Amino acid sequence: MAGEMVALNPTRLVLAAILGLAVLLLLIIKFKVQAMVSILVGAIVIGLGAGMPLDNIVTAVNDGIGNTLKGIALLVGLGSMFGAILEASGGAQTLAVSMVKWFGDKKAAWALGITGLVIAMPVFFDAGLIILIPLAFSLAKRTNRSSLFYAIPLLAGLAVGHAFIPPTPGPVLVATMLNVELGWVIMVGVLCGIFSMIVAGPVWGAVCGKKYMVPVPEHVANQEDFDESKLPNFWTIVGIILIPLVLIILDSVAGVVPALSGLAPVFGFLGEPFVALLIATIAAMLILGLKHGYTMQDLEKIMTKSLEPTGLILLVTACGGVLRYILQYSGLGDLIGNAVSSANLPIVVVAFIVAALVRICVGSATVAMTMAAGIIAAMPGIAELSPLYLACTTAAVAGGATVCSHFNDSGFWLVKSLVGMDEKTTLKTWTIMETLVGGTGFVVALIISFFA
Repeated sequence: MAGEMVALNPTRLVLAAILGLAVLLLLIIKFKVQAMVSILVGAIVIGLGAGMPLDNIVTAVNDGIGNTLKGIALLVGLGSMFGAILEASGGAQTLAVSMVKWFGDKKAAWALGITGLVIAMPVFFDAGLIILIPLAFSLAKRTNRSSLFYAIPLLAGLAVGHAFIPPTPGPVLVATMLNVELGWVIMVGVLCGIFSMIVAGPVWGAVCGKKYMVPVPEHVANQEDFDESKLPNFWTIVGIILIPLVLIILDSVAGVVPALSGLAPVFGFLGEPFVALLIATIAAMLILGLKHGYTMQDLEKIMTKSLEPTGLILLVTACGGVLRYILQYSGLGDLIGNAVSSANLPIVVVAFIVAALVRICVGSATVAMTMAAGIIAAMPGIAELSPLYLACTTAAVAGGATVCSHFNDSGFWLVKSLVGMDEKTTLKTWTIMETLVGGTGFVVALIISFFA
């Protein structure tokens, strides 16, 4: 019957997997084929090479697309709209300006790291960087320091928020594939994120700032500072960003704390990720949109435009789901699982290694998370693991997908051009920073997993 695993030759399975992944990497790296098409072709090559019945391959594709999108489509869409309103209203600048004022110029690097971490949860990395980098430059201009002293902590915060903490799409997609509640993922992600931000942000930023003098770009040096009086209130922004996180965590806590058991159905509904994000998005529309002079027509345009990049994210992710179901239905998941158990490596470690290898080869963090999550989810016994362990595995995938950003990663070139560095300096600063973010997050997740 389609969808059931068929008994296939183990040697042929391994060869098919190697061939399929080689085709996938070749298409992306050598021929620059779009990631979604490459993953789909690679998955089908694995199925055909392994000798799967054709109807099983079709079922795996349909199940992979349907089950994966079912878990994340609404979240990615709502998260994008929420982030766009936050961006358009000046909420991101409010957080950054207020934090820098509180911490003072001497500790401004910490303020930028924390701001980046918070902003990257609802706002895409690229957008967050473009909005906040002028603040890092204005601080460097004011203190006559290398712009890396402030840019690196900001980049580290953005990278951490983007990698580890929902509602950003990466961990949401991994959590969906591993079938773990987002509340657990947020709690583990926040712990991983704090340590990663400190090590890769203010600590590494201070080293880079002393070692490499990168002046403020000319076009920024002559810019006037933005009008702070027009920015929304700091606590309003913090409150709105916390809405989905608090509701999702309360849902997870209500399930394990007996005193809250009576409220579990209410928290279960409000903490359902799409409901929590919907509430936050409506709050942002009313408080940051309408109250700040935007009309409903303006908001509709902002929110619609924010959905443009989500199609690509969703389709690449869905094709990763196809890869997962091909591995599962062909029996490759069991084969990999048995090999891992005989190697006596914890699944958290395997998750990190797989994601890191794909990241280094392909460059895309989304593709690395998608493929690693697909391979791990196809292993036997995953469903029996505790939610805390699965949340640690999610963080390990995110960590592996963050390390070693180099020439094949679009983020590398964006940072190089925005900060105004050459390739060599970018490798010595940004690439090491990304590796510190991913590596530190993984170590924290591994330590937490010992208690799961």
